Amino acid sequence: MKAPWNFARFLPLAGRLLSRGRLPTLLFAVASKGASQGARLGKVKEDLRLLQALCLAYWRGEYRAISPKALLSVVAGLMYFLSPLDAIPDFIPVFGMLDDIAVLAWLMKNLGDELNAFSTWRNRQAPERLVLLERLPDTCEQLQLEGPRKS
Repeated sequence: MKAPWNFARFLPLAGRLLSRGRLPTLLFAVASKGASQGARLGKVKEDLRLLQALCLAYWRGEYRAISPKALLSVVAGLMYFLSPLDAIPDFIPVFGMLDDIAVLAWLMKNLGDELNAFSTWRNRQAPERLVLLERLPDTCEQLQLEGPRKS
């Protein structure tokens, strides 16, 4: 399945973000926008949480069974979601979120096997461990200090 229009321009940006260790900054911004958009996201809100959980587990070094290409696509998709100036600018009422939702839905479909594997791993974790793994600290700086653990 072909990538959504305008998605490809986010791939090199995602690569730079990952190489510079800026994933925590992205995750905090995604959490903030996801919370503020609430009902506008519908079912996609759960998909967004899954993608964020995947990135957190990856950052913390707990889950590395994802291909570099898939991780890059997830990060690019989250960046697309955050960008106010994408195919349909977010400031356009009602329609502004449609392209963001379409990109997230495309990611869920395109990366289904990788995301199913992560979900299986996630479901095997003890609930108290999962809470710790998926909790964002109070600040981005605290997550940066935790740093990624090398596997």
